[in-house]
Amino acid sequence: MAAALRYLRTLLILGRVSNLPTVWSNCLAGWLLTGGGEWDWFALLCFAATCLYVGGMFLNDAFDAQFDLQHRQERPVPSGLIRVEVVWVWGFAWLGTGLGCLFLFNKTTIICALLLAVGILVYDAIHKIFAFSPLLMAGCRFLLLLLAASTGWQGVTGLAIWTALVLGSYIIGLSYLARKESALVSLRFWPCAFLAAPLVLALGAWLAFRTGSGESIQALFPVLFVFLFISSMNAPRNLIGVDWFRIAATLNPVSYMIECVRSLIITGWDWQALALGFGFVIALGLISLALAARALRTRMTRT
Repeated sequence: MAAALRYLRTLLILGRVSNLPTVWSNCLAGWLLTGGGEWDWFALLCFAATCLYVGGMFLNDAFDAQFDLQHRQERPVPSGLIRVEVVWVWGFAWLGTGLGCLFLFNKTTIICALLLAVGILVYDAIHKIFAFSPLLMAGCRFLLLLLAASTGWQGVTGLAIWTALVLGSYIIGLSYLARKESALVSLRFWPCAFLAAPLVLALGAWLAFRTGSGESIQALFPVLFVFLFISSMNAPRNLIGVDWFRIAATLNPVSYMIECVRSLIITGWDWQALALGFGFVIALGLISLALAARALRTRMTRT
């Protein structure tokens, strides 16, 4: 019994199951964005996505066996808890099960599933040697949300595509931050700007519903870079010598979002910086969503 529990624990570690709620939430978001559907099919979607994710995590350790032997000997394969050959079998079994379930859906879902499986394999194979591997991770999450959207009543819509792009952008920033933190190397702050992608989507939705103009949405893009440049992105505010620039950076909420991320790398758990950063993100997100909902109601009343 004890041996079986140890083996089960090893499988759970290899599958990194603590991250599964993020997979299920992506499935739920994509499914609801396109009108939802029958709950039994949604359950099958979540099971299939779980299999793809767990299979990818198993194959990640299989591909990284030699690297882990030198740098991460606490992982199950180098520590001798399980043989790498067994991990290969488990990984492809999970991946095949997930694909088999998704083949029961429509043609668009099948295409997205195959692309996602290829993306998972490519990421697992080269993520240790490819500097832009966060792009591959973002691509996998992008395809996962589109896959979920394709199972809804409406299929893949423009809103689903834009939401998937925002999710991918967020994953780029998050993956970049995680890689640099674990590698203990210098951090460039511009990729962390991708973490604000959900806020950009909320602001864009408000502007779209308010004006009904595609040109207005396009004009939002350079404005965001203005806020990024007039912030503490390149230097802490206390080291900025130009008075007007320091005042502008202090008034700019983007500065506090950047300093939130910066504090995790330089000082660790700086609760003031974290509270200010997350506080501004949550506040601006809620305000933007409220404005977008109000603009949508107004536009629906007019039509």
